[in-house]
Amino acid sequence: MVTFALAVTPVSPDVAANLNMMVRMAQTAADAGADVVLFPEAALTGLINDDNPAHDLSIGQSVPGPAIEVLSAVAQARSLWIAVGLLERDGARLYDTAVLLSPTGEVALKYRRITPGWHGQYADPAVYGHGTAVSAVQTPWGKVAFLLCGDLFDDALVQHVRALDLDFLLVPFARSFDDGTCDQARWEREEMDAYAARVRMAGVTTLLVNYLDAGDLIDDHSFGGAWLISEVGEVLAQYPLGHAGLLLVELV
Repeated sequence: MVTFALAVTPVSPDVAANLNMMVRMAQTAADAGADVVLFPEAALTGLINDDNPAHDLSIGQSVPGPAIEVLSAVAQARSLWIAVGLLERDGARLYDTAVLLSPTGEVALKYRRITPGWHGQYADPAVYGHGTAVSAVQTPWGKVAFLLCGDLFDDALVQHVRALDLDFLLVPFARSFDDGTCDQARWEREEMDAYAARVRMAGVTTLLVNYLDAGDLIDDHSFGGAWLISEVGEVLAQYPLGHAGLLLVELV
């Protein structure tokens, strides 16, 4: 038995405020009995990178680094596993990354997004990097791996995930509509089936969480939401668009 908390975080331009919110949400999740907390893609900053290395490297976080140390301390203090997406700075390179922190505060798994959709087509390849493989880690609650956002729509990556014979797939992502609206009915009508179909292709119970633009991010209208989808593509639980908060799900 494992209880997941999918944390739909409100993201603002204030990284310290975002981190403090994540700490509070992790603690609330622990109080509610969660074993694992999943935060969205780029949860500390949002995807506010603009393909200008001077700007984008300045918002990158090192792994390990100060923000990870704060979350690791929470993981240790509350006996939590914490999964989080962030823009990772590694020297003069930037990656779209997800890490899984264990209750001992260690980085149990680090994954770098492989598909390039998190930056522009002409972003400097010497700066903007990508991962090369999907790896998994065995935890007390199952074998788990990450995909980030658009990775879920890459056939080769999804087939690789299927071959890993996972218990759970974690998918932090950032999603908005081009017109900037937050439209639950449109999501259900146009998008939900596509995500469920990708999970069915992966053949693994999948947890997805999208961050919520707090209203101050330039050109970012990510509308939140969280979902638990079964290995056959059935939506088992969901958190509505447009609201910050926690979706708690208990799985055997």
